[in-house]
Amino acid sequence: MIAELPPGSILILGAFLIPLLSGRPQSLYLLLLPVLSFIQLLVLPADLQWRLSFLGYELMPVRLDRLSLVFGYIFHIATLISVIYSLHVRDTVQQATGLIYAGSAIGAVFAGDLITLFVYWELTALSSVFLIWSRRTARARQAGLRYLVIQIVSGLLLLLGTLVHLQGTGSLAFGHLGLDSPGGVLIFLAFGIKCAFPLLHNWLQDAYPEATVTGTVFLSVFTTKLAVYALARSYAGTEILIPIGVVMTLFPILYAVIEDDLRRVLSYSLNNQLGFMVVGVGVGTELALNGTVSHAFAHILYKALLFMSMGALLLQAGTVKASELGGAWRSMPITAFFCLIGAVSISAFPLFSGFVTKSLTMSAVAGENHQVAFFALLFASAGVMHHSGIKIPFCGFFSPGTGRPVQCGEPPLNMLVAMGTTALLCLAIGVYPQSLYQLLPYPVDYQPYTSSHVINQLQLLIFALLAFAWLERRRLEPPALPGINLDTDWTYRRLLPLVVRKLMTVGAPIDNAIRRGASGHVRMIIRELSRHHEPHGLLARVWPTGSMVLWVAILLGAYLLAYLL
Repeated sequence: MIAELPPGSILILGAFLIPLLSGRPQSLYLLLLPVLSFIQLLVLPADLQWRLSFLGYELMPVRLDRLSLVFGYIFHIATLISVIYSLHVRDTVQQATGLIYAGSAIGAVFAGDLITLFVYWELTALSSVFLIWSRRTARARQAGLRYLVIQIVSGLLLLLGTLVHLQGTGSLAFGHLGLDSPGGVLIFLAFGIKCAFPLLHNWLQDAYPEATVTGTVFLSVFTTKLAVYALARSYAGTEILIPIGVVMTLFPILYAVIEDDLRRVLSYSLNNQLGFMVVGVGVGTELALNGTVSHAFAHILYKALLFMSMGALLLQAGTVKASELGGAWRSMPITAFFCLIGAVSISAFPLFSGFVTKSLTMSAVAGENHQVAFFALLFASAGVMHHSGIKIPFCGFFSPGTGRPVQCGEPPLNMLVAMGTTALLCLAIGVYPQSLYQLLPYPVDYQPYTSSHVINQLQLLIFALLAFAWLERRRLEPPALPGINLDTDWTYRRLLPLVVRKLMTVGAPIDNAIRRGASGHVRMIIRELSRHHEPHGLLARVWPTGSMVLWVAILLGAYLLAYLL
């Protein structure tokens, strides 16, 4: 019975029973759902394809292959970790919508046609917004609304692109699409919004930091990685993705360095890491796609770990503003240690997950002679070390701060268990990369631990560390100052309302004049009609029968004359 359900359905359907439970039974049930869903995935045939006919078209609600399976595995692992992290929360809305969100993303990964993909695509948007609204602040409500609008626009572009693609090709298959047709371009834009392409990205930095402590962990896993999967499925080898990805790796560095909110720093860092994956999809070789998939796998873990550590800090200290923190490691040493594990993982230190995954993409880019892209990614790697590898743990836990050290204590045990499990996985992948390599879509013949690679990476990381230390000692490092850094969202949050107000100011006199003129003409017409139709008006009189016959004869004659001529 369970094996007959599409992957992810157990999470979606099971979420509706959560309100019926409470206390320990509810916690056990929450843990059981992702475990059952993962077991269901494991028992399905590795090449399963479900087909059905709908309105004369062939749909494929479920398709399993090596590309979809690796994303299915990590999505289930991340779901279980996120559930463990949120066990202390007594909010049915968060618990239910988090599982619906995860199940929808898993279902989308295994969709074999564009209609099924669209259904899950929209369900991820509708369910995930409640993880933002559940914080129940004015900023969260506004950010959630903007997030929902942008995500729905992505879904509408996907639907429109699907219809155009269907009209042009007669196929609904979710496979390689390319940019050779209008439908492919529209779907590309839909994927680009969810993947946070440049100029389409700021929903991520706007919404994620406003979500709940546990909601941000869920959000960091699914939406953007689902978009990466969709790009790898449909646009592998599309070269325009290489410059797009390069820009994605570079511009967030500038914002992350000056940002005060550490969860917003991680949101910019997430955008930066997505750029590496997008470049890999653009290169499109087997090595590059393996690099993209493995990087997505590792990134889900270490980025979730960093968001969990900042969430724990927010829960215990009440803030994640760098300008308000200092010395928190003394009262939260375990959380600080797990944060360091996430920091060295995202920085690609040897023996940690980022080292054995990012190098696949870098080698593929170098092997295909994309020199500019390679050096840009190398520079971006140093930037990652600066803002995520150093700034996050330093400002969050180890900086001296401006006042008394933060005294708050460790978070609940379930949060520590989730962080410890994720940290262990980051270390396990780094120590034994073959455990991940054997899951990748294509055979892997790659050795990350060569002397040249290890030495070059350590040189890069040590240089970045020394540069930060020198800048901090010389007080040249941008200070952590409270404030709002305007990004491209300034165009629709500030500029567009300003333009609308200006147009209304200028157009108000013209609008009033048009309204007055139109009202005068309407009143004149009403007066004329009243004059003819009032009791003593011309059209209200009683006319003799002979006169009526005469007028009928005249009208009939005129009609016949017009017809003959």
